[in-house]
Amino acid sequence: MTVSMYTASVPVLQQLLGSLSTILARTQAHAAERKIDADAYLQARLFPDMFPLLRQVQIACDFAKGIGARLADVAVPAYDDSERSFDELLARVAKTREFLESLEPALFEGAHDREIVLRAGTPKERRFSGHDYLVHYGLPQFFFHATTAYAILRNNGMDIGKRDFMGEY
Repeated sequence: MTVSMYTASVPVLQQLLGSLSTILARTQAHAAERKIDADAYLQARLFPDMFPLLRQVQIACDFAKGIGARLADVAVPAYDDSERSFDELLARVAKTREFLESLEPALFEGAHDREIVLRAGTPKERRFSGHDYLVHYGLPQFFFHATTAYAILRNNGMDIGKRDFMGEY
């Protein structure tokens, strides 16, 4: 049985973005209830040389929309990375989920072998087949940033676990 590129990407991205949204909303409520400055969470890191929670969420969304757009052969939506609050981060996640929802499965026909070029025309240019882009680059990058966002919150006292990370499936 062959799994379509749509099935291997969009539902997976939607699931983890949904759980990320739930975890962020819970953290926002937790901070408000305990009168903790939201920036204590938004700027939290696992280690000084790592990006903070806010940037981890932005990058996870960037990979999610990039994966969907590139495999569907549509323009990658541009986001301005101006989020500074939980409400703004939640809106970014919602906007990313809406974009992914707008991608019809038919757009992914031929995506397995479609050439994906990253950073075209630069010394860092990378070329992938759609399959290799998804399996070896896009999904691992997305999971890294989604997992790191979860780990930052868990490390900072949020009562969340694997079931929260996995979300609804």
